[in-house]
Amino acid sequence: MVQTVKTQTIPSQHVVCLIEKPHILHRIFFSICVLRAYNEWYASKVSFDDPHLRSYYVLDGPYKYFVAKGEGIFQGDVWVGNASSVDLLYTVSEILV
Repeated sequence: MVQTVKTQTIPSQHVVCLIEKPHILHRIFFSICVLRAYNEWYASKVSFDDPHLRSYYVLDGPYKYFVAKGEGIFQGDVWVGNASSVDLLYTVSEILV
């Protein structure tokens, strides 16, 4: 079992691959969290294997996190886009077995 924890700043209007596809092990958990105050509303987009963010989840308002767990979760690259006007700090975590 391997756990990866990463923190990264994403500049305004940029898109970054925060979690890469596991090549040997199998992902059973991952989470993405935007580190901002509860009452600050800065939008972020989370997309799976789509660096152009054509299909995405929005993290905004009080919901500044995304969590997936279990055997059937997504195994590819996870892309995050900062759709706000300020630089945002993200923390990601994944568990591979």
